[in-house]
Amino acid sequence: MGRRRGVELYRAPFPLYALQVDPKNGLLIAAGGGGAAKTGIKNGVHFLQLEQINGCLSASLLHSHDTETRATMNLALAGDILAAGQDARCQLLRFHVHQQKRNKTEKSGSKEQGPRQRKGAAPAEKKSGAEVHPEGVELKVKNLEAVQTDFSTEPLQKVVCFNHDNTLLATGGTDGHVRVWKVPSLEKVLDFKAHEGEIGDLALGPDGKLVTVGWDLKASVWQKEQLVTQLQWQENGPASSDTPYRYQACRFGKVPDQPGGLRLFTVQIPHKRLRQPPPCYLTAWDSSTFLPLRTRPCGHEVISCLSVSESGTFLGLGTVTGSVAIYIAFSLQRLYYVKEAHGIVVTDVTFLPEKGCGPELLGPHETALFSVAVDSRCQLHLLPSRRSVPVWLLLLMCVGLIIVTILLLQSAFPGFL
Repeated sequence: MGRRRGVELYRAPFPLYALQVDPKNGLLIAAGGGGAAKTGIKNGVHFLQLEQINGCLSASLLHSHDTETRATMNLALAGDILAAGQDARCQLLRFHVHQQKRNKTEKSGSKEQGPRQRKGAAPAEKKSGAEVHPEGVELKVKNLEAVQTDFSTEPLQKVVCFNHDNTLLATGGTDGHVRVWKVPSLEKVLDFKAHEGEIGDLALGPDGKLVTVGWDLKASVWQKEQLVTQLQWQENGPASSDTPYRYQACRFGKVPDQPGGLRLFTVQIPHKRLRQPPPCYLTAWDSSTFLPLRTRPCGHEVISCLSVSESGTFLGLGTVTGSVAIYIAFSLQRLYYVKEAHGIVVTDVTFLPEKGCGPELLGPHETALFSVAVDSRCQLHLLPSRRSVPVWLLLLMCVGLIIVTILLLQSAFPGFL
């Protein structure tokens, strides 16, 4: 068996930092850029159309939205609204997809319209607006409200996420403050100091609880601005460790086969780089008591990002060395691993949703994970369906084994029965 590799879906003309999937329209949304530096590297949000072609999942550029001098470093999706973290501010975008009616000239074939770009093709440089393709699909993007979300000496929004009903979004950045905003007005409803130093990640639960992790080595659970508890992963972790760890990422996920069930997942990494790096750890938490359920090591490569599949069955990990892995959420066992898939830090990973267009796009595979990195590439990682033996076949085999055993005993010992 050859070395396992990811499939390159798309290569952007700029470094990629954030990724989302729209299950309704089958869109893969990748964002990034070169920032305000005059290097000639563009900044933008690319909308890619996902589709099955000859049994393979492919992505083609549908629309390129220019973000001018601001690179998008983090994204959150709520229906047709994107929250984009750009420098020290959060910009809301609304996109709309519809079928454009084609006139006779378009039907006969217009020379002004070229074919859609497939993987590896450099997208044409176009300003924000609609791009109509021969298939008649049109996507428009509109800038909504924008607000400054971080106020440190070197301000930068590090993370953004929506609540369960998409009426609020929370942001965190280098000043250590959590700020909560109404959607889509971006009216601020909450502002409190959560960490000394920058916030690394945050997650909003359906009950209104907020989990934050920071560079002060703490992970905290909040109900509005009131501290509920602090997570203690080493209660169920390694027996002893002299290495200080910090929480790198946190995500809520559903519990399969338990309606309404919820778990919290966190990643812990060494706070300092060592010549012989200690392992990183994955921890699953009870979402009501916030006590650790299980902790497992997840390799010596430093984890950079975490994602949970829609059903809560799988966890996706990216590393600073470019590797990508898929784990079983229940047991925290690794199912899939590609070493240095990108060759440079993986900035974001996300699963193909299991609703909407997801099942049709997934095909015969069990799950699909997308990854992006500073190398400008978007890769696809497919997990083949794990073969299982039906229960009826197991019972039939057991009955057959009993019959064969009885026949052997009868032949070896006549009169046995």
